[in-house]
Amino acid sequence: MPSYTVNPAAVERANRLIDAKQYVLESDWRECQPRADDENAFLGRHSWADYAEWHLALTDGATDETKARYAFVYGDLRRVHRTGLIACVYRAAEWRHKAVELAAHDLLQRLDKAAGIDVG
Repeated sequence: MPSYTVNPAAVERANRLIDAKQYVLESDWRECQPRADDENAFLGRHSWADYAEWHLALTDGATDETKARYAFVYGDLRRVHRTGLIACVYRAAEWRHKAVELAAHDLLQRLDKAAGIDVG
């Protein structure tokens, strides 16, 4: 099983997007998550550094500037999706990637607070 390191640039970008209200609260993540064609089109217009900022984790040992390097996408390459963050929390928890799970959880809490969703 791969191991991952939290990507600080992605956390920072997600925080900026949340603060700017660039998020989607309700979506079907299976339909909204970027597909290979979406990612390729994005990479045709943006740098690998921009691409990396959409992924909460870096795959340990994978080569930079390859898709295998970047994991746990949280948005549609334009906005943060609440369901994307939930998917990150769930998937990271399922495979015991605790640091990624906590980073995604913290972003989800921040988004909920920014959107006025009762966080208890």
